[in-house]
Amino acid sequence: MHYFIIAGEASGDLHGAALISALRAQDPEAEISFLGGDKMADAAGHGAIIHNRDMAFMGFSEVLRHLGKIFSNLATTRRKLLDSRPDCLILIDYPSFNLKVAKTAAAAKIPVYYYISPKIWAWKEWRIKSIKRYVDRMFSILPFERAFYQRHNFPVDYVGNPSVEEIDALRPRLLSRADFLAKHNLRDRQIIALLPGSRMGEIRCNLPVMVEAARRFPQYRPVIAGARDIPDEIYAQYCDYPVLRDSTFDLLANSRAALVTSGTATLETALLGVPQVVVYRSNGSKLAYNIMRKLIKVDYISLPNLIADREIIPELILHNCTPDNIADALAPLLTDTPMRQAQLDGYADMREQLGTSTAAVTTASKIIETLRNE
Repeated sequence: MHYFIIAGEASGDLHGAALISALRAQDPEAEISFLGGDKMADAAGHGAIIHNRDMAFMGFSEVLRHLGKIFSNLATTRRKLLDSRPDCLILIDYPSFNLKVAKTAAAAKIPVYYYISPKIWAWKEWRIKSIKRYVDRMFSILPFERAFYQRHNFPVDYVGNPSVEEIDALRPRLLSRADFLAKHNLRDRQIIALLPGSRMGEIRCNLPVMVEAARRFPQYRPVIAGARDIPDEIYAQYCDYPVLRDSTFDLLANSRAALVTSGTATLETALLGVPQVVVYRSNGSKLAYNIMRKLIKVDYISLPNLIADREIIPELILHNCTPDNIADALAPLLTDTPMRQAQLDGYADMREQLGTSTAAVTTASKIIETLRNE
């Protein structure tokens, strides 16, 4: 069968690669067309129709500057889809682009499956109308999404979470403390991991308050999980702490606690069993906080809290995200306190709710079974 897959961002490239591998394992005759990145290209054995580096435009101003490119990408994708007439279209997150392609596919009677839901349960809930109109089924990687889609009478399967699989597979290969310290030429001190995000804007907003909070604990060594594409001089503006790239999991595994910018990293940190404080500074205004709270439809912003449906991790957002507040939340996590143990117990509850299904394999199996039974 012929599968047409769209992953417009770097995070989707990893999930798309796993899905391609699973489809090819279960359907040896699989033909893959895709928009994505290098990992998907490796899995498919050929290049992308459009590489995701030419698609991942973030924020209003960047989108506005690249409108011509976005419209060109959309026209190319629609043309390739209709010319190739695949057995199905598989979408990975990236809703602004993907739902437009879904409309084209639905009009052409091409089955549409969504793997990894857009976060419409948090904001832009109105997108459910387009999903119900153009998508045949949702394959979710977050267990709480089932109730959302069921409430909207839309077919959904929870297929497991890829981060669970990734961390479980990686755990035996994590560096020991001695090897980690030797590899990165670090002295034997307890570490506070700083994960300020991977985008320039995230780093500029979050790293300064993380650094100021970490300075309140001089007996610990703060170490930054650096983004591959961010130059050293950006981090050096704020501190002289070590910056480690491509070593985030080893860093977390050898840290006493972590300060983490909201995102998938909060879930990965939880799965590694590292106590954390979640921060999200942005512009830091109280007005922005009040507006955000009116727009966002959920009680929490971090994935561990959303999955557990209770506050496992302290979340410090916008004007509440100050060095003093961060330090106050971090302090009890650095020693063997009831608060540290409560967070670790919460991680265990969250892990149980995530289950043991392998997301890409389960999704591939369900898609292939559905197509063969049509």
